[in-house]
Amino acid sequence: MLYLNAESLIKAASPNEIMDAIEKAYKIADRNACHMPQRIHLDYQGNTVLYMPCFLETLFGTKLLTLFPGNAAKGEPVINGLVLLNSLENGAPLALLDGGRLTALRTGAVGAVAVRHLAPQGSERAGLIGAGIQGFYQLLFASNARRLKQITVFDIDAAKAEDLCRRLSKELPDVHMQTAASNEELLRNSEIVITATPAEKPVLPDYGALLENKLFIGIGSYKPEMREFPESLYRLLDNVYVDTLHGLEETGDLITPLHNNWIQREQVIPFARFLGDGEGSNLRGKQTRLFKSVGMALFDMVVGELLYRNALAKRLGTELK
Repeated sequence: MLYLNAESLIKAASPNEIMDAIEKAYKIADRNACHMPQRIHLDYQGNTVLYMPCFLETLFGTKLLTLFPGNAAKGEPVINGLVLLNSLENGAPLALLDGGRLTALRTGAVGAVAVRHLAPQGSERAGLIGAGIQGFYQLLFASNARRLKQITVFDIDAAKAEDLCRRLSKELPDVHMQTAASNEELLRNSEIVITATPAEKPVLPDYGALLENKLFIGIGSYKPEMREFPESLYRLLDNVYVDTLHGLEETGDLITPLHNNWIQREQVIPFARFLGDGEGSNLRGKQTRLFKSVGMALFDMVVGELLYRNALAKRLGTELK
């Protein structure tokens, strides 16, 4: 069995390869060519444990993920975990992957695929609210989906925002990095707005004029009591695009607006269907758009398989006996 740590995973594939794998996962979902049971979501003392199995036509696997929000104050990763890939032929373990880094990579790619298909071609300015590891990879991948010239970061901890800009500038030296003093300032400076926080109240102002004609990518809220977006945003939308309909039961960014009739159920569109219908190449309607992700095991398995196969070819990782 091959063990791939965070460093090996980063070396195994480029951002564009991982984004292509996410698009492959959507095609698999659209064909219903996988078996993905509802993930088990356990909450205990303010922390969350997720068990996420999925069977592909080539292999199967399970993701075990822990989310401990209090770790941020300790300077420790909020997300930890492992992904186990198994042979479909005999069930034998093939690879063990660092689940925290795989989550960051595939979530960054999920957001960037939405940027690929929902952001106008000329988009050059992106903003991020929430300067954690997820936000870092969201911006890194988004810069591969559009030729960004400016990135603005806002966090309630200004030092974290400044640190993220410093680290990201090493990866994207041609992009101008800046922090914002407020979410309003960030909105004025951004065409693409990414939210990556565990907030229970909206992190954007409830003011439609500031929200119009932007693409919003939401990856932070994964519980019913969590919500990153205000009512005014939903009033501006034709549709809400989601990576999985499981989100209808999991995130406050869907539960609350549906309950309050800010949007209707028929406006919630699975992104796999959106891509399968070819709408991405002929997108019309309002220019204010929202993509909401809660994640699914299918992403982890498809990206995990890509990283595993590439690691074998590149002789990365450690063989466990």
